[in-house]
Amino acid sequence: MIPDRSAEVLRAIVQDYIATREPVGSKALVERHGFDVSAATIRNDMALLEEEQLIAQPHTSSGRIPTDKGYRLFVDKLAEVKPLGVGERAAIENFLTDVGDLDELLSRTVRLLAQLTNQMALVQYPTLGRASIRSVEMVPVSDTRILLILVTDANRIQQNVVELGQIIDTATIAEMRAKLNVQVAGIPLAEVASRVSGFEAQFSPAQRPLASSVTAVLADLVDANRSEKLLVAGAANLARRGTEFGAEFSSLLDAVEQQVVMLRLMNELQSETNGVAVGIGRENANDAFLGTSVVVSGYQAADGARIGVLGPTRMDYSANMANVRAVARYLSKILDRQ
Repeated sequence: MIPDRSAEVLRAIVQDYIATREPVGSKALVERHGFDVSAATIRNDMALLEEEQLIAQPHTSSGRIPTDKGYRLFVDKLAEVKPLGVGERAAIENFLTDVGDLDELLSRTVRLLAQLTNQMALVQYPTLGRASIRSVEMVPVSDTRILLILVTDANRIQQNVVELGQIIDTATIAEMRAKLNVQVAGIPLAEVASRVSGFEAQFSPAQRPLASSVTAVLADLVDANRSEKLLVAGAANLARRGTEFGAEFSSLLDAVEQQVVMLRLMNELQSETNGVAVGIGRENANDAFLGTSVVVSGYQAADGARIGVLGPTRMDYSANMANVRAVARYLSKILDRQ
C-alpha cells in the first residue's frame, strides 16, 4: 500500500504522460499539479513508485512514465468515470435511434464508439443461444426461387435465396410458409433443427424436395445467428498510433484481423471497474497485445456479448471507460425496446 501523496503523484504522472507522451519530471509535477511540497520531496515519492514498479525511467536523466502495473493501480483507484456531457449523450441517442434491424444497429454502434474515443472499436454480436424465432417469411423472386427471411425475437433479420430447381406456385409457397411457422415460431434457435426434422413429410412427393431445400437454408440461417461474430471500426485510429506499439505493431495488425483472437481477448476480461472491464498491456495473454489496453462492457439482451475499444496503454482511461459504458447502456436500452 503506497502513501496517499505517492498515489497522487502516480495519478499526476499518468495524466501528464497520457496528455503529452513525454516522460514526467518532478519539477513539472510541482508546477502543473500544485503539490505543496518541494521537487525533492516529489522525487522521493517517485523513487518509491519506481521501487514498486509502478513507474519507470525510459532513459537516463529523463522523467518517468507509467508501467502496466501503474496504469492498473490508476484505473483501480478511479473513484468515478468521467461523466459524459449533454451534447455527447444526445449525439449517442440520436445516432442510435430509428435503426431498422440488429445488423444496422451494431454497425452504427461500432462506428459511433470509434468516433467518440478515437480508438479502434469492437462490438460482439449476441450469440443468440437463447433467442427464438419470431417468424419465417417466404417471398417469391422468380418462378423457381424464393427469398427466405428469418426474423428472431432479438430483432435480427437474415435472408437467403432458395433455389428450388422447379417452378413453384404461390399457393404452395403460402402453405409451406404457414406450416413452417407453426413448427418454428416462438421456438429457441437451439431447437429448430429437431422441430423441422421430417418437415417435408407433410407435403406430396412432388413438393418434398422443395420443402427440404427450404429447411436446409433455414438451418444455415439459424447457424449464422448462433455463431460468434465481431464488428470492427476505426482501425485507422490504431494505425495513426502505430509508433506507440513498438516492434509488436505488425503482430498486432495480424491479430486484429483474426476474429477468434479478438473475441477471446474481449471474453477473457472478468473483473470490472465502474461497469467496465479493462485489460492493460501484459495482462492480455496474447503477446501481440503487450502495448495495448482494451476496455469492454457487456450489453443487455445479449448472450454474453460485449462492446469495447482497443488502443495503446497510453489512453485516456476515464473518458474511454465512460464512452464504452454509455454506448453499451444506450445499446441495451434500444434492444430492450424492440
